[in-house]
Amino acid sequence: MSSGSEQQNPSFEQGATDADASTAADARRLALEIIATLVNIKKTAADQLLRKAGVPDDLIRRFLTERDPATGEKRSKREAGAMVLEELTRAGADAVVVRRLIAIAAEWEGFHLAQDEYKARAVVQKAREVLGVLAKADARERILQEQRARENEGRRRRERALVLQQQSDLLLAQFDQASIDEDVHKRGYLLQDLLNRLFDLHRFPVTRAFQRNDGGEQIDGAFELEGWHYLVECRWRAKLADIREVDGLLGQVRRSGRQTMGLFLSINGWSEHVAGLLKQNPDKSILLMEGYDLRSVLAQQADLRELMKAKVRALNLDSEPYFSVARLVK
Repeated sequence: MSSGSEQQNPSFEQGATDADASTAADARRLALEIIATLVNIKKTAADQLLRKAGVPDDLIRRFLTERDPATGEKRSKREAGAMVLEELTRAGADAVVVRRLIAIAAEWEGFHLAQDEYKARAVVQKAREVLGVLAKADARERILQEQRARENEGRRRRERALVLQQQSDLLLAQFDQASIDEDVHKRGYLLQDLLNRLFDLHRFPVTRAFQRNDGGEQIDGAFELEGWHYLVECRWRAKLADIREVDGLLGQVRRSGRQTMGLFLSINGWSEHVAGLLKQNPDKSILLMEGYDLRSVLAQQADLRELMKAKVRALNLDSEPYFSVARLVK
């Protein structure tokens, strides 16, 4: 069904475009008839029609004063009106003026100003009909614009999904390679870089590793989520992280602004007392993340933003510093 719909869209759009082009040409011809027919006196036509339709003053002056080079006589309303519409077309401003002229004519009641009242009434009736046609053309254009917007959004999503897949695969391969690297320091720096790139890939504002307080503090990295800043501490060691390491991050958070929290990432987890002690701490400001959480996101089994929001929700509502990705895995 989807494929068939996509095949019909181009022909629908072409048909609508052709119809709208024909409607625009008809509207332009009608606008010229309005200028030439509704008002007999040229000056009155300029005031009652052209000015109200938004024609610039310089074109109105030309409408009133320009002469035919061949005869030296002032141009008729029809000739001068054609000149005005042509100049507006060159400036790309004709469509708006044509619409306004037709709208003015559709509500016109000053038939005593016309040289031929019956002809003027016919033009007004035509204006009312064309106004309805233009409304339908506007509706078709809105449908086309909405269709194009949906198609563009779908294309952007597909392109975004492809980039996410490719980059996630690359980061996952680097993570798995690092897991067998015995150089602890190298592995730690790689983890910092990998985490920064992962958050950047998922469109989190990221700040890479930095120092503050005159070099007295080293921050592994930071990111922003819904107006809150999160300081990151990374650990990739064989032994489980203990509460003293988590306390180091907690101290950094306390020395930061009020809208600051911390994310403690320990690939191999933490000792059994860490979560309990964090629950007892009145400052509920540290989220815990382990290697399984990270790898699940890299493997695209869970969405990083959804995981982080779930962790924040668990901490704020349930006082739980650790929310496992296992509860979100696809």
